[in-house]
Amino acid sequence: MSTENSRITFVLTENMLATGTVLPMEMLRTAQLAHNSSDAINIRNIEICTTAQADARLQAPAGMMWTPDSTLDTAGSPDIIYLPALWRNPRPTLKRSGELIDWLRASHENGSAICAVGTGCCFMAEAGLLDDQAATTHWHYFDQFQRDYPKVKLKRQHFITQAGRRYCAASVNSLADLTVHFISRLFDRSIAGHVERHFSHEIRRSYESSAYYENDDHPHPDEQVVQVQMWLRDNYARFSNIADLAKRFDMSTRTLNRRFKSATGTTPHTYLTNARMVVARDLLKTSNLTIAEIAERCGYQDTAYFAELFKQHLDTNPSDYRATVRAKLFSTS
Repeated sequence: MSTENSRITFVLTENMLATGTVLPMEMLRTAQLAHNSSDAINIRNIEICTTAQADARLQAPAGMMWTPDSTLDTAGSPDIIYLPALWRNPRPTLKRSGELIDWLRASHENGSAICAVGTGCCFMAEAGLLDDQAATTHWHYFDQFQRDYPKVKLKRQHFITQAGRRYCAASVNSLADLTVHFISRLFDRSIAGHVERHFSHEIRRSYESSAYYENDDHPHPDEQVVQVQMWLRDNYARFSNIADLAKRFDMSTRTLNRRFKSATGTTPHTYLTNARMVVARDLLKTSNLTIAEIAERCGYQDTAYFAELFKQHLDTNPSDYRATVRAKLFSTS
């Protein structure tokens, strides 16, 4: 039996719409209760907390009062961050959110997944985290969003987008779909289904079928292998060995390798390496971490071995790759 802990932090801001926070928070708490009452072999605990720029009560437009659990300087870097939608024009709030913008950049660099709803997606855009990435927002602000953030690849026809660890939901209903997806990854599909059924029969469009997302996986019908794939993507930095992975999913090493290869066309080890290289490319592009720090974030203690693998995958070394993508990102020509 193993125990895994995850911290999920909801950002509180002025002019926030409470539904974008209350709904996913209650869904996640319900998932935890369902998991606690199940006979799951592995224990998963999620810590749900709130944070804000200042240690002061905040009033949502509907009148609800919020007191944050922490301020940004003590919030650390959670596993998942939820950003709320803003009431009406987001620009005034964005102008007063410099500390939050800096915290989002640092948290993303430290491995946090960031999820925003509606105009809350502007926080990520302001931080530059959506430059050259797919994103969406509330339909009413499409044109303004495109003018304000021309580098963002706005997907007007999609209600949910994923770009690495950056998630955008166009509406609260879409955020519910996305939260079901998170619950499936944090716990399992049965817990996600339990939450979905108990909250609304209208939450019925799966994340995989309705979202625009970066995913190189080809679809297949082996649901247990899908769970293994999701675990590897979520835990790429702390993977130990195939034997432990097989034990976690109640399979022999031989069975895991056989089923995984049959479903995906590759081995778990190769799949893990590919997932790590995707993260490495993102960190080289968007962070100022050293090559050694990026190697460690990706699960490699040997920087030279990491660099060798990177060159095998992209035909260039990490330093040259960073120089190339940074030139494209920040060219003044």
